[in-house]
Amino acid sequence: MPQLTCQITAEQAGERIDRSLALIWPYSRSMIQSWLDAGLVTVNGKTAARQQKLRGGDLIFADIPEPEPDRAGPEDIPLEIVYEDADLLVVNKPKGMVVHPAAGHRSGTLVNALLAYCGDSLSGIGGVLRPGIVHRLDKDTSGLLLAAKNDRAHQGLAEQIKARTVLREYEAVVVGHLKQPEGKIDAPIGRDPLHRQRMAVTEKNSREAVTRYTVLAEYPGNSGRPKYSHLRLRLETGRTHQIRVHMAHIGHPVAGDPVYGSAKGLAFLGGQCLHARTVGFTHPVSGEEMRFESRLPGYFVEFLRELGVRS
Repeated sequence: MPQLTCQITAEQAGERIDRSLALIWPYSRSMIQSWLDAGLVTVNGKTAARQQKLRGGDLIFADIPEPEPDRAGPEDIPLEIVYEDADLLVVNKPKGMVVHPAAGHRSGTLVNALLAYCGDSLSGIGGVLRPGIVHRLDKDTSGLLLAAKNDRAHQGLAEQIKARTVLREYEAVVVGHLKQPEGKIDAPIGRDPLHRQRMAVTEKNSREAVTRYTVLAEYPGNSGRPKYSHLRLRLETGRTHQIRVHMAHIGHPVAGDPVYGSAKGLAFLGGQCLHARTVGFTHPVSGEEMRFESRLPGYFVEFLRELGVRS
């Protein structure tokens, strides 16, 4: 990332940070506000807020993102297509694959692979960097994802997601023993006020978020090893990082999650142990009820096997 720095003079003191930096640096105020919202700007080593007023001597530092590419290009990357017809695809995304190009991930994404596979047969609603993408999965979350081949299918699927009629079930391994075999987490999610690159359960500038879980198996551990639980989770809403944030909020972070939990001793997982296993929806053109389930990937199965051996 390019880096910017400056020190506030006595004459510049008392002004809001977004206004001051728009005068000091050759970037628009709206661009600087987006950096502030993303937690990319610090004042004297602490993450800055958009409304923060500056004082003389304040040292400002920013790690600004690389500009996004103008458009995504096709790349010959293997895809696991679970289902395909003239209107849509169901893809089983592997762990480690980014869904669409962005700063830091200009190539090797699911979109690049879809463009090579489908050519021009992808919906344009998502724009030139997100053709066909109806919803997303985190880079290190594996599993089923919908892609639309035309705008009619894209709009129909997006409306179902908004109406909460799309079935999205995940499986995860989380840290610890849950007191109840099943439950509902109803806690709003918004940008973390202290760490702007993360999400958090918060009442401020948040949106409703609901996750239901069922315990499938428990691994009590031994010799001082931590306990783990294998869960099925169902999304009633689709907020950014929802499952990861909700599970951390109730004290049971997803195993291997380096952001909301701890990856200590679990680096072999390559990130959170979270898999989008089931998706169900009404076909946006034919009206047919559809449901797809993917197998648990190798990293997930191997982790469960190891936990079973430890118990």
